[in-house]
Amino acid sequence: MQKAIQITFKDIAHSDAVEQHIREKAAKLETFYPNIIGCHVTVELPHKHHHQGKLHNVRIDIRVPGSEIVVNRDKHEDIYVALRDAFDAAKRQVEEYGRRQRGDVKHHAARPSAPE
Repeated sequence: MQKAIQITFKDIAHSDAVEQHIREKAAKLETFYPNIIGCHVTVELPHKHHHQGKLHNVRIDIRVPGSEIVVNRDKHEDIYVALRDAFDAAKRQVEEYGRRQRGDVKHHAARPSAPE
């Protein structure tokens, strides 16, 4: 990654293990699109619902040339599952962005109109 990964914890205690897990997942995104400029990951516990437990929210902002990819996944009690879901979605979006940049996206040919 051309710039450092930024990690923010909101309303949750900092964890070195979680931070390392995030760094590994973010670094792996480069295998799908090597021109990533930067990545900011926010992990938070936005609501404290007693009947649902602690539900984690993960937001990933990925800066790529000419655009920004944003992934927002929330509502999972296990922080690692929330991270997995968010990074899986980020991977799909980064791959799709790379395909569009390379021109690999299929374009449907216009259908000839019926003669009148």
